[in-house]
Amino acid sequence: MQKRPSFPARLQQAEKTPLPYVPSGIRRSGTGVTAGISATASVASGSDTRSVREHMVQRLIRAGIRAPEVLAAMSAVERHQFVDSALANRAYEDTSLPIGLAQTISKPSIVARMLELLLASANGSGGVRSGRVLEVGTGCGYQTALLARLAGEVYSIERLRGLHERARGNLRPLRLANVHLLFGDGMLGFPSGAPYAGILAAAGGSSVPAAWCDQLGVGGRLVAPVADSAGAQSLVVVDRTAQGWKEVTLEAVHFVPLKSGTS
Repeated sequence: MQKRPSFPARLQQAEKTPLPYVPSGIRRSGTGVTAGISATASVASGSDTRSVREHMVQRLIRAGIRAPEVLAAMSAVERHQFVDSALANRAYEDTSLPIGLAQTISKPSIVARMLELLLASANGSGGVRSGRVLEVGTGCGYQTALLARLAGEVYSIERLRGLHERARGNLRPLRLANVHLLFGDGMLGFPSGAPYAGILAAAGGSSVPAAWCDQLGVGGRLVAPVADSAGAQSLVVVDRTAQGWKEVTLEAVHFVPLKSGTS
């Protein structure tokens, strides 16, 4: 019988950025948010990366990301802290980067896109903001840190022990008391934490596992990549209503394959 998990260290809740949020260097116009940031500089070890992160946020706005909570989180969380130091100068490029064990950290634009989709629940209730979210595929912990700023409680499960331990090390200094890190088979979800207001997957299989659908609460939303018979992946959104599940297929994406078991 699975027990309710706890974070490796029970620490004080990190302060969340108040909303609405506009990063410094971004100004509001009469029609919304506009950019006012110069070109990004390379990330140097020990340097202030605020301006570099804000340039990344500018790109996200141009790409169509509008949720102020997501923009605030992307501006606040230091992506370079989650990649190898040799790759730190590429941390804010819109590209995926290797994190070891044949896994990658997703590019910022797809992370922001999936987070925005997750927040926009089918019934508009915004349940993710105060509810529980299951993340399948902790990886290096970057997306977990973002989710911690957007959701009431985060359960994040990783099947590769090496990455699970790496995420623990990356996240511990952030003092996120609403995060629970789990080592286990993500395809099974985590029923002890269910029902979830949101489920977010960072790996794509041939279908959405039934366990995830079962653990999604009514009014909740699931966002995951799903592969077709030819192996091409698309982003899929599943909403659970009182009448059942509604699935919508969106744009093409590319994620590592979803696998069962632990290693």
